[in-house]
Amino acid sequence: MIDSVSLSGRAWVFGDDINTDVLAPGIYMKGAIENLASHCLESVMPEFAGRVQAGDIIIAGENFGIGSSREQAAEVLKTLGVSAIIARSFGGIFYRNAINFGLLAVTYKAHHEIASGDQLHFDIQAGLLKNQATQTLLVCEVIPPHLMKIIAAGGLVAHLEQNFSQGRGIAN
Repeated sequence: MIDSVSLSGRAWVFGDDINTDVLAPGIYMKGAIENLASHCLESVMPEFAGRVQAGDIIIAGENFGIGSSREQAAEVLKTLGVSAIIARSFGGIFYRNAINFGLLAVTYKAHHEIASGDQLHFDIQAGLLKNQATQTLLVCEVIPPHLMKIIAAGGLVAHLEQNFSQGRGIAN
């Protein structure tokens, strides 16, 4: 769960077309989510699952999460502690699955100067990502308030549970 104002973490940089089969390899789908997470991105960056830390941020190119509709692709990133994915674009189903799991997924348009390992600070409300290493800013989309409520609650199920427990129903 994030505070909906800002977050900080270490960057993991990936290119274009990171698909759901790379995020959640099918051969491990029958096991526990923790086992599946331990194989996340291993065909692209073998050390990722073993070295990613809670709060880290993924920076990616076009089509992050493209491919099959497996929700485990977003779930493994959440399980590993990734706090946000900032990409040029997302596969549509992956984007919605990320929101449903309370995982911040944000797009950017301009070129970025971010390397894996750089320390980042993201002002969520302003949509500004600052690279602490280079002092450069990357302008990102601002998440609509109704989606930010879901993310801040820790995901769709937690958001609905909060609303129902407070007598607010689905719409709030």
